Amino acid sequence: MTATKPLTRIQQKNRAAILDAALDVFSAHGYRGATVDQIALQAGLSKPNLLYYFPSKDAIHVALLTGLLSTWLAPLEQLDPDGEPVEEILKYVDLKLTMAETYPRESRLFANEIVQGAPRIHDNLTGPLRRLVDEKCAVIAGWIARGLIAPVDPHHLIFSIWATTQHYADFDVQVRAVLGDAAENRFAIAREHLRMLFSRLLTPGAAG
Repeated sequence: MTATKPLTRIQQKNRAAILDAALDVFSAHGYRGATVDQIALQAGLSKPNLLYYFPSKDAIHVALLTGLLSTWLAPLEQLDPDGEPVEEILKYVDLKLTMAETYPRESRLFANEIVQGAPRIHDNLTGPLRRLVDEKCAVIAGWIARGLIAPVDPHHLIFSIWATTQHYADFDVQVRAVLGDAAENRFAIAREHLRMLFSRLLTPGAAG
């Protein structure tokens, strides 16, 4: 879409419908398996109408990922250097698990992009994401040096948090299949479990 004037209410509604439909299609089929026709059908629009807003499947995908990245970085940005270290990290774990529960489609969209080699967001990963992770790892390293948390590798601590929280969105089908009837309370139980896990890992002397 080449127009520079503000979108009308109908245009805003259609654009939002396209992005929401695309999120469903991409998270279910991946980038390669998704088609513009599928997205248009899901959005309740004709293909030419969709292409008025976004010229290609790639443009839709990039728009979704760009919006997602800022949402994805927000919980880590909230890690407060002046807060109580263990509680700050546990708060981050809780926020990441809440995102997995609230935004499962977005999590799977991000995971699919990474599995494909991150062709559309590689610069964001090596730029803003890496800078933020390095900044927060320096905070964690400072806490370790002061004896406020147990010695861990800060980068691998963050990787572990990502793995144990995003798993509940990215592998939701597997989690529910294994848990059966207990799956209904999976996030509440996971929240308790992860709090215990990381608390024991990080509290000085707790693991011993």
